[in-house]
Amino acid sequence: QVRLQESGPGLVKASQTLSLTCTVSSGSITADLYYWSWIRQPPGKGPEWMGAIDHSGSIFYNPSLKSRTSISRDTSTNQFTLQLGSVTPEDTALYFCAATQGLVATERYDGDYWGQGTQVTVSS
Repeated sequence: QVRLQESGPGLVKASQTLSLTCTVSSGSITADLYYWSWIRQPPGKGPEWMGAIDHSGSIFYNPSLKSRTSISRDTSTNQFTLQLGSVTPEDTALYFCAATQGLVATERYDGDYWGQGTQVTVSS
């Protein structure tokens, strides 16, 4: 069973860059054929897929966030990261990393694995 754990600051000031790391265990970001994904859920709203990186290093972004989003990976530590620039209070959300079988993931399907999520609040 793949395990994922998000880490990063819980509070970010507006206009700054939000940076999160996902540490993967019991799985390999270079060998396992998942999309290593970032998904967020603002309070009172549904999940929003932000982007993903696959086992080969190909990166995919939600077009609505692409101009502010950067996803990368560190194969030596089996981690992948999210950076979201120029944040506003509207970026306040519960942020998840996940190993998903489909690319644009907003629901949890059998065989997908999600982290527990980390709350990020953007202060104005």
